[in-house]
Amino acid sequence: MSSSKPGPSLSVRPITAAEHLAFVRRQRSVSFLQTPAWGRVKTEWRSQSLGWYDGRGLVGAGLVLHRPVPRLDRFTLAYLPEGPVLDWTGGIDAWLDPLAARLRADGAFAIRLGPPVRTATWNADQVKEGIADPGVTRLTDVSGHWADPVGTRVAGRLRDAGWLPQSPEDGFGTGHPQFKFEIPLAGRTEDDLLAGMNQLWRRNIKKAAKAGVEVTVGERPEDLGAFHALYAHTAERDRFTPRPLGYFETMFAALGAEDPERIRLYLARHRGELVAAAVLVRVGAHAVYAYGASSTAHRDVRGSNACQWAMIRDSLAAGCDVYDLRGITPTLDAGDPHIGLIQFKAGTGGQAVRYVGEWDLPLRPMVYRAFDLYLKTRESRRRRGRA
Repeated sequence: MSSSKPGPSLSVRPITAAEHLAFVRRQRSVSFLQTPAWGRVKTEWRSQSLGWYDGRGLVGAGLVLHRPVPRLDRFTLAYLPEGPVLDWTGGIDAWLDPLAARLRADGAFAIRLGPPVRTATWNADQVKEGIADPGVTRLTDVSGHWADPVGTRVAGRLRDAGWLPQSPEDGFGTGHPQFKFEIPLAGRTEDDLLAGMNQLWRRNIKKAAKAGVEVTVGERPEDLGAFHALYAHTAERDRFTPRPLGYFETMFAALGAEDPERIRLYLARHRGELVAAAVLVRVGAHAVYAYGASSTAHRDVRGSNACQWAMIRDSLAAGCDVYDLRGITPTLDAGDPHIGLIQFKAGTGGQAVRYVGEWDLPLRPMVYRAFDLYLKTRESRRRRGRA
């Protein structure tokens, strides 16, 4: 992150994709959702790169995705997923006020952003103790966690400035998760990482190796098709709506064109048969487990654990600071169907992290209220359809 402290002269204006990418490459860590290439993946949105200038120096950048309002196409929701990339440690008004002015002039009725700033961290032992305690039902009830003063200050300042929090109780909203599970890598060895895992994870990694599971990085076009077939099988089993093959083809083409090391497909095979697969995305020192798939018939050979371990090792070798397992829900209730997700991820020995979450700033309140009503109506219909 740039160490420049913005003064009152900060201005926001459009930048080219090349200028945006050059700025991203100068940062230690950036979400892949804030790279210029991500705008080419989200074909249903109009994308725009904006830069913050202190004088003539580019000191911040953001990818803005513009979503039209149904029946009001001249207005858009301006969305900065897991961004923008700026210095969140000081005063934020100097950054966000010119952003709001610029986007309102561009026709936005509201801004939605998700600052990449943590508010709290729980280590694996604290998560494990919370799961074991019948009196604890949510991660936020677990005491002893580390509270980040920067995140606390950012959340407070956003609220004071009229921004509206969008993160629901379960941690998953219409955008990206507020709660994640991450494995710190900086300063650690493979032996350190294995020692930090629970016994089940270590046993499953050994079991996969003993069974002869081989993990390779996909290089051929047909590899992506094989992944998608397994992913569609996983979606049917786990009851979620899969993305089409074309989405992954666009994602690999766009991110790979931006940086050949940006995105990789890992394939775990047992006796020639694909048993698990996963997608890894890396920007600078931040590695993300983005998608995964597994066979129902061959779970006993632990292909998913083998895939994860290969991605963790490669991320460590690439000099990454963190391996990001993405979203969890904050439930620790043994009766909740989501408990298995946090148990699986906690077994890696990493940490649960709460971020500031996503926030909206209405720029045209009447249009924003109409949009909010539209979303609530659509969600109500979707829930009735599932009932």
